[in-house]
Amino acid sequence: MVPARRNSQNWMSDIFNDFFDNRWMERSNATAPSINVIEHEHDYTLELAAPGMTKDDFHVTLDEEGDLVIKMEKKTENKEENKENGHYLRREFNYTKFQQTMLLPEDAVRENISAKVENGVLTVNIPKVEKVKAEDKNRMIEIM
Repeated sequence: MVPARRNSQNWMSDIFNDFFDNRWMERSNATAPSINVIEHEHDYTLELAAPGMTKDDFHVTLDEEGDLVIKMEKKTENKEENKENGHYLRREFNYTKFQQTMLLPEDAVRENISAKVENGVLTVNIPKVEKVKAEDKNRMIEIM
């Protein structure tokens, strides 16, 4: 039996619930932010999308195995937020807690990894080991 739609002042919230209610869709991890990894000639860049997060919400570390660990936690207050002349019908706009371990490639210089947060994106720069040029390997050694 399909429930009858109420004819009330809340018809708008029913429409939004119908369009945005995705309980029938399986979601692998609703709180996981998107991550891009870009390889350049001299380094790797990791970008993690986290709108509304600040640098204080992140912890970027190396674990015992030398893997990159990104932790993110946003502390939200339990009080009901009051939006001017409105209220949330559905709210998925925040990340509460996230942790990702990234295995670093062999050519990563772990001692020189740096990170920054700008415009809601955490950017981690992972330098590569400088390759010795072939001409530097084959050089004449002066005999004295």
